[in-house]
Amino acid sequence: MTDVDLRKLRYFVAVAEELHFGRAAERLHIAQPVLSRQIRALEHELGVQVFARTKRSTELTPAGRQLLDDARPLLSSAEALRRRAVQAARGPKTFTIGFMPGITVTQAVRAFEALRPDIDVEVLRVTTLDQVQVLYDGRADVSVVRLPIDQRGLSIRPLFEEPRLAMLPADHRLADKPALDLADLADEHLLQHADQVPEWRDIAIELRSGRPRPLPDLNSVEEKLEHVASGRGISILPLSVAAYYQRPDVNAVPVNDLSPNKVCLAWLASRRSRTIQDFATVADNVDWTRPR
Repeated sequence: MTDVDLRKLRYFVAVAEELHFGRAAERLHIAQPVLSRQIRALEHELGVQVFARTKRSTELTPAGRQLLDDARPLLSSAEALRRRAVQAARGPKTFTIGFMPGITVTQAVRAFEALRPDIDVEVLRVTTLDQVQVLYDGRADVSVVRLPIDQRGLSIRPLFEEPRLAMLPADHRLADKPALDLADLADEHLLQHADQVPEWRDIAIELRSGRPRPLPDLNSVEEKLEHVASGRGISILPLSVAAYYQRPDVNAVPVNDLSPNKVCLAWLASRRSRTIQDFATVADNVDWTRPR
């Protein structure tokens, strides 16, 4: 049985994400020949080829794609182990709560601090891209997430639901409507992936041409709204997010047949600490919808 070297796995993930040995070497701050040797050593240890290399391209083999799927959570778990060990060595326990934009965790934090004065509480703003990842890599102990997410390996506790709104340019033909139906938006370019708005598949997400338009790389609500205001598309946001990020060149319009956004507390199912359970109990008793 061969023990997998985590350093080699990190090198592999960098190459797999860049699909270019030179760029991956720069990202890792090592020489390219060293990186190539480490990848060959990993392939020898595993007994499989993970990259198909030519003079012009680097592609993942089927074995490489499987290894990438498995390597990411393994590396995240290793990083989480390191973080928790360091925290334990520092003395007083720190409990970190991740939260998505538009969600206020103040009431829950205060109630938890009153219940557990022995705990130092920290908060961490997360995004759609990392609201679950922060649990796997140890940056957060719990995360207040917005569904949908991949729930495998997680414990999920529902907290509340809220309406979702269509964010339109202020000069859009529908911007002054009191409410819309999804069918009214069938020809609009959605500035987020369809799995974030499942109903969109039912209103011709691939548009009349039958081909989806490419999405820009948007990592924040602010970036989405900049594109909306510029007339490059529309976005669907939960009510609290739309209210928090109000701007005069973007209108928020209710959509009658959009299901509400579900907000949940999530943590790793493998973690059964009393601290997490105490916070979950506190979260159950907080009125998350009360105006703040």
